Amino acid sequence: MRKRGDKPTVSRGEQIQEAEREAARQRLLAQAEADRIPVEETTTAVPDRRRRDQR
Repeated sequence: MRKRGDKPTVSRGEQIQEAEREAARQRLLAQAEADRIPVEETTTAVPDRRRRDQR
């Protein structure tokens, strides 16, 4: 029996689901880091090749 102030017990199924969610989160973070483009590579100036309005 729980005493006042004790945290409710978490079922084994909930523990497994939480572990799976955390593993998925870690995989997503790892993939995002692998796909990340360093800022040094994104700040290179590129000439503007759009057509200018002719009046």
